[in-house]
Amino acid sequence: MFRFSEDTAIPRAVKIWLVTGLVMILIQIALGGITRLTGSGLSITRWDIVTGTLPPLSEAAWQSAYELYQQTPQYHKINQGMSLDAFKFIYFWEYFHRLWARLMFLVFIVPFGWFLSKGMFSRRLLPRLLIVVALAGLEGFFGWIMVASGLIKRPWVNAYNLTLHLCMAIVIFSYLLWTTFIAFKPDGIRKQAEVMKKSGLVFLWTLVGLAFLQIALGAMMSGTKAGLSYPTWPDMHGTYLPALLLDPANWTAENFQHYDSDIFMPTLIQFLHRNTAYLLSALMIYFIWRTAPDTRKVPVLRSGTIALLSMLGIQVLLGIFTLINCNGGIPVVLGVLHQAGAILLLAVLLYVTYQYKLTFETKN
Repeated sequence: MFRFSEDTAIPRAVKIWLVTGLVMILIQIALGGITRLTGSGLSITRWDIVTGTLPPLSEAAWQSAYELYQQTPQYHKINQGMSLDAFKFIYFWEYFHRLWARLMFLVFIVPFGWFLSKGMFSRRLLPRLLIVVALAGLEGFFGWIMVASGLIKRPWVNAYNLTLHLCMAIVIFSYLLWTTFIAFKPDGIRKQAEVMKKSGLVFLWTLVGLAFLQIALGAMMSGTKAGLSYPTWPDMHGTYLPALLLDPANWTAENFQHYDSDIFMPTLIQFLHRNTAYLLSALMIYFIWRTAPDTRKVPVLRSGTIALLSMLGIQVLLGIFTLINCNGGIPVVLGVLHQAGAILLLAVLLYVTYQYKLTFETKN
């Protein structure tokens, strides 16, 4: 039988391990953004879990990998005639992305077995960590499905598969982050329960759901290259609502499925992404203003809401600068920073939600 520690006595080594996992996931998401924006995701056409750990080590091996890439739609439709050196560049990012995933697996699994054998997990923590393992395995499967979608007909991965892949990564990050919160602070501050209102917690979870939706729309923005269609702000080429969105003839299954053959879908995604950002920003600012008298009484909530407002401002600016610089191509650095900013904003929002939950809830 396994031994377990108490919720209030999680060892420091376990806490450091959890934080390390969060940082590695954040880096992996950033690497995924670089891979996507540099067009590198389809450079490795095979999914070799073990043998794929090593890159090509000879000129002949590089040539063989290049010949496999030359059979893909992306090569024929976009990169035909590219040099071997150019191929090595895009290969590097996809290889690094996959190598980092393998490294994350080792960093998680090996200490996991050690901590479990030493009884360093609590009964509350262990089931959550097993769920993280299951989600990570599912994420790897979704990643290959995404890559495979760009090896048959399209020169890019399917935007819907891309969105599913990123959303699963966000779920894993968020779930592990919440688990880390539990490890660091499992109990509420019961003396302050009367300070907060339950409606505030419902409002916060609504903001979390809206933030998750916004990240998913951001993934669709990237997958459909929607930023290239209207690289202007605050208007969309001189209008708030593009006329083609008002034409019922454009709302067809064909346009939703074949989003890369018509401007309708990229237009719709960008319109939704912009307006969800406006709504989310307004609701966050309203929450911070409305709860300010109460949060001043709780130091962790006061600092959390300040961090939330600061991160919101940074993310809004990153979004605007990324969009207006989408002239002929999506700026890689700004695009990756904008994606990372979204994850950090969600992380701060979850932190505020957890602290709010602890402050409000009492034990029976």
